[in-house]
Amino acid sequence: MRKRVLCLRLKIVKMSSAMKIKGVVMMVLGWAVPGLGHLAQKKYVRGAVFFGCIAAMTALGFAHGGRIYPFQTENPLTILAFFADIGNGLLYLLSRFIPVGVGDLKLATFEFGTAYIAGAGLLNFLIALDAYDIAAGTKS
Repeated sequence: MRKRVLCLRLKIVKMSSAMKIKGVVMMVLGWAVPGLGHLAQKKYVRGAVFFGCIAAMTALGFAHGGRIYPFQTENPLTILAFFADIGNGLLYLLSRFIPVGVGDLKLATFEFGTAYIAGAGLLNFLIALDAYDIAAGTKS
């Protein structure tokens, strides 16, 4: 009896150093402001959709009284929440200087708001990686 083996074709792309630098720049732009890495590469619709979705998730999180967590080592779960929240880019940095995302534990929707904000940060990491892939030439 013959065994069939499924072979996946991998696209191997040789990247120049200029492409790597451009990819990293687009990734940082996409992390700082959701969709900006795509807008800089003239992917206007994709960038606008990404910005709209992440902005809506973050706004819903704030409206529900969600919290943006700073780096704290007392509780391991707050460390994970910190890494999720740092995905929000400049919004996270702004929240350290102005009172945005302080959270309100009295609200029944506090956990939902915090989850929306963390989810937006995690999705923004994926969006930034997508901007890197487009700039590196591995995706169109």
